[in-house]
Amino acid sequence: MRLLLVEDEPLLAAQLRDALTGAGYVVDGAQDGLEAEYQGLNEPYDLVVLDLGLPGRDGLTVLRNWRQAGQSMPVLILTARDNWHDKVVGIDAGADDYLAKPFHAEELLARVRALLRRAAGHASADICCGPLRLDTRQARIWLDDAPLELTSHEYRVLAYLLMHRDETVSRTELTEHIYAQDFDRDSNTIEVFIARLRRKIPADLIQTVRGLGYRLACPGTAAAR
Repeated sequence: MRLLLVEDEPLLAAQLRDALTGAGYVVDGAQDGLEAEYQGLNEPYDLVVLDLGLPGRDGLTVLRNWRQAGQSMPVLILTARDNWHDKVVGIDAGADDYLAKPFHAEELLARVRALLRRAAGHASADICCGPLRLDTRQARIWLDDAPLELTSHEYRVLAYLLMHRDETVSRTELTEHIYAQDFDRDSNTIEVFIARLRRKIPADLIQTVRGLGYRLACPGTAAAR
């Protein structure tokens, strides 16, 4: 899952980036409102962590402009301590949740997990498909109660497919959601990751939908069209 972190305070931004990447997310960063607005309008983020006090353009204006442009990704706003007015205005502007500074990284991660699950239509922290189980709290994937040994990119591909189980996901979409903005992306490597995953899990779980992409087919659901 690919996130945009918008925070202009360098130390806090570095701490949050470390926490988010440590939890298995791909993280792009922005340090001012103008840059953040541009990235949010032009890149397919799964979630945005948005500070409201930004140089260049304030976070509320950025958020309103995203929503007016039809951008629907979940947005978690960061607010000044005990500033209830910012929280109310932020929610009314289109934010999905808020977190008051100072906060613990664990709370941020919990709120991010909840927003991502909700956006994908999942109620539980454990997302299952046949013998596979994604534990979003630990950023681990299990096969029949045994942890899978995966590279970071293999994990991101399989986790994304699990979050979107029984949906057809294109190679382009996978590429956009497992690599950071400044990474040298190559959609052909997706085939390599899929081949590796098929050697580690029941191969028929990941179906190739010709001309469209891949589908993680959970047992008991309809076959891919």
